[in-house]
Amino acid sequence: MVMFWLDDQRYAVHLGAVERVVRAAETVQLPKAPRVVLGVINVQGSVIPVVDLRIRFGRPARGLKVSDHFLLAQTVRRSVALWVDQVAAVIGVPEDQLIAAETVLPHLPYVKGLLKLEDGLILIHDLDTFLSLEEEETLDQALPEAVTHG
Repeated sequence: MVMFWLDDQRYAVHLGAVERVVRAAETVQLPKAPRVVLGVINVQGSVIPVVDLRIRFGRPARGLKVSDHFLLAQTVRRSVALWVDQVAAVIGVPEDQLIAAETVLPHLPYVKGLLKLEDGLILIHDLDTFLSLEEEETLDQALPEAVTHG
């Protein structure tokens, strides 16, 4: 798992979904994109949507900081950049420390589970359900405009 910070909470995604971590950069707004998409960035000629995790998790909004990072990851449908405060570590996860999300957080479909550590909990994301079908469709419609106009 790749563990990262967002405000004062730790989160993680599966290492296999992560392509790399880059310093955050200015994004280009995508007017017709879902609310959870901050904008897009150009990564080696590919237009990648930047997901604002604060919106997804109902955390207070804030502007991009120089110290922030984008976690470039791959879902079943597309590449995405997850806007995070800081990438903390790559960690191994013993199965006996995982808690299935539906037992604790049944109404958060994009959270796959929780990891119990001695110093607290880590929410584990399921990137393949991270965007709803409606958000995926809206993004599919908005992205071609970014490519032709950006």
